[in-house]
Amino acid sequence: MTSDAVGTITMIGSGSASATPDIMRVAISVDTRADTVAAAYARAGERADAVIQSLRGDGVHGRDISTSGLTVRADTVWTDGNREKLVGYSAGTSLTVTLRDIAGPDGEAKSGKDDGPAAIIAHAVAAGGDDVRLGGLTLTVANEEALMVRARDEAWDHAVSKAEQYVSRAGRTLGPVVEITENISGPIPAPRVAFAAAAKAGGAPAMPVELGESEISTSIRVTWQLA
Repeated sequence: MTSDAVGTITMIGSGSASATPDIMRVAISVDTRADTVAAAYARAGERADAVIQSLRGDGVHGRDISTSGLTVRADTVWTDGNREKLVGYSAGTSLTVTLRDIAGPDGEAKSGKDDGPAAIIAHAVAAGGDDVRLGGLTLTVANEEALMVRARDEAWDHAVSKAEQYVSRAGRTLGPVVEITENISGPIPAPRVAFAAAAKAGGAPAMPVELGESEISTSIRVTWQLA
């Protein structure tokens, strides 16, 4: 809290809001090796197409599958004579996949054998075979603005409550607002176990996926005139 001789008071209020993530973004890549550039490139294309077809078969729309990388390189090793030797070629491609509506009506992740996020990822991995790599995932909330509104309301109420307490003790009342400054942080993942899927893909169980919660926080600095 700060105040000055001309009759103002400044308070800082904080607020936060959290929700179960309903969007998952997954990085899926294909990395193949062969004796020639053409063979490596063709194999990478075939495996990537198998992954894409699997995703579409599980209901992922084309707009949610984007190519984010494409590579072709020579593979070399160092020989005993400290010389570089060509041993083949590698080709690869990377996909960014967005899975939507991953949370069920109960607020937990869908865990069905076909529509659950763990199952969809497992099916794609099985389709691509040993050339598939997973590069991690991120969880977000589709309607972040709704969370932000709740966090702002909480921050405002917090600031007003503190200001009213102080001015009441001083025998004054709050006048018009002079200035408002906002500082936003988030979304921040907070741990909360949601589910562990056991859908089958290619004869192997799908890897467990935890949704957790996403939290957005904000703080505001508000200055009022005193009445």
